[in-house]
Parts: sequence; structure tokens; C-alpha cells
Amino acid sequence: MTEVFVFGSNLSGIHGAGGAKHARRFYGAVMGEGVGRTGNSYAIPTKDHGLNVLPLDVISYHVENFIIYAQKNPDVDFLLTKVGCGLAGYDWDRDIRPLFPDDMPVNVRLI
Repeated sequence: MTEVFVFGSNLSGIHGAGGAKHARRFYGAVMGEGVGRTGNSYAIPTKDHGLNVLPLDVISYHVENFIIYAQKNPDVDFLLTKVGCGLAGYDWDRDIRPLFPDDMPVNVRLI
């Protein structure tokens, strides 16, 4: 099964630090691509083009798109990081985890 690293990104696709840098170095994330799948990585934006933190309703939209993508790709194992909890400064339990469904697809696992 293919493994895809899911990380928090910015809309400019500048993958210079944190999970984004890891995704670029080890999972094929492409500079300039800040949303969706590239290589064996999937970017969920948590910052805008100017590297300002996105509001939770915007992040939620991107999380919903990721969940749809994961459901349509059951042959892929998605390794979900705690997106938005590093450089964006959100709290996983309070802010980000509630954006994901309780019945997460079985091919998505938190790492």
C-alpha cells in the first residue's frame, strides 16, 4: 500500500520548515504547490500566501477536501500529522481535531 504523508502547508507552497519541509525532503512535496497531493504527500493549508494563519473555517474546507480524497483512494495509507499545530499555532484537541470527522476513513491514521 502506498503511504502518503499529510502535512500542514501554506497556500504559496513554501515548504521550508516543520512537516512541510519533511514532506518536501522525504515524500515528494513540490515547492509552489500548497494544496493537495504531490508525490507521496498531501498538503492541507493552514497559512495563506503571505504566511498568515488561516481561520479555522478555511482550514475546515481543505480538511473536507482531503477527507473526500482519502475516501476516493482506499488503496492509499494516509499518514496524518497534527496539521496546524506547529507553525500555525493551533491546538490539536481544541481547534483542529474537531475539523475531522469522528468516523475518519480507515486509511487515514494520525502519526
